[in-house]
Amino acid sequence: MENFQEKLQKYAELAVKIGVNVQKGQALVVNATIDSAELVRIIVKQAYEAGARTVKVNWSDDTITRLRYDMAAEESFLDEPKWYAGEMLELVENGAAVLHVISSDPDLLNGVSTTRITNHQKTYGAAMSKYRALQMADKFSWSIVAVPSQAWAAKVFPDLPEDKQVEALWEAIFRTVRLDQADPVAAWREHIKTLSEKADYLNNKKYKKLHYIAPGTDLTIELPKGHLWVAAESINAQGNTFLANMPTEEVFTAPQRDGVNGIVSSTKPLSYNGNIIDGFKLTFENGRIIDSSAEVGESVLKHLIELDEGSHYLGEVALVPHGSPISQSGILFYNTLFDENASNHLAIGNAYAFNLEGGKAMSKDELFEAGLNSSFAHEDFMVGSGEMDIFGVTEDGQEEPIFKQGAWAF
Repeated sequence: MENFQEKLQKYAELAVKIGVNVQKGQALVVNATIDSAELVRIIVKQAYEAGARTVKVNWSDDTITRLRYDMAAEESFLDEPKWYAGEMLELVENGAAVLHVISSDPDLLNGVSTTRITNHQKTYGAAMSKYRALQMADKFSWSIVAVPSQAWAAKVFPDLPEDKQVEALWEAIFRTVRLDQADPVAAWREHIKTLSEKADYLNNKKYKKLHYIAPGTDLTIELPKGHLWVAAESINAQGNTFLANMPTEEVFTAPQRDGVNGIVSSTKPLSYNGNIIDGFKLTFENGRIIDSSAEVGESVLKHLIELDEGSHYLGEVALVPHGSPISQSGILFYNTLFDENASNHLAIGNAYAFNLEGGKAMSKDELFEAGLNSSFAHEDFMVGSGEMDIFGVTEDGQEEPIFKQGAWAF
């Protein structure tokens, strides 16, 4: 039986070889919390062994982040981090890959003024807009992996003894990234192949609309002309593959910005900016959110929607079977990286350029003209369940089943 250190080595290998897929002579940037130091050190070593030219690590700390939100001057949240945006832009324009290692407490900013949070989101979004455009067009390789923190593990496993919570979350994470398989790298390549076959089927169908039906949900989503379904693996500007999310179970595309109508209800809590939003409903008319409500975190939800004009619209539609391994685990992770891969989900905000034929070469204005949304935001929220049916609507108005009772219908 493998011990923890052996699993950690394999996890780092997945992040380096499958996630960002570090190339010989390439720079790697790692954005990480101090809770992930042990894994990050192994990642750095493996990246150099893979031929990385240099590895730069940017550290963050939940305690310091909370202190800033509680004690910093109000006007400081209006300062754009141009120095950071400039550095990151220079790095990726010169071919660097970016790996995010996350572990933050889902309740980190609970009780913080929503004005402070929103101002930070706006100023950060403005400063990072050019970087974000390159990211959304697959110009460089990037990936996200996760590491337990004590606060996060306590949220996921509140009934376990404190000294067992982090261990339990580690084991859950290891299973989601297929470290329970004999050859995790080979298992990932087979998984990517399976997801790609689903995307190919949908791309051949070229549905005009999707129709979602479930308890509390009756929603139609028009798809733009030339939309592309994408699964798991992406290709950067240099032609190298990478995996943006580990784990990933989704097949996704971009909706027509002004073509969403009806009501959708969430099925899992959304952890957004250190706050939990739960039990929420959104009503759409011609693409725009015209009404919203939430049982928990309603003011936070409304601030998200009001972030900018584009945050009133959707930017992603993703299909995930209710029988996915993460869903079947029965674990609520309170972290979108995992929970989105247990459920069909949608995203408020920006669309990915690569979800449109020729989109990677289009300008922001050209993408908007083609029907894709633009926003500082891109927040996934979960809407799927074992009771959800989804139909693909053809050009002549016929409805064909895509999902039946939360499972693929083809």
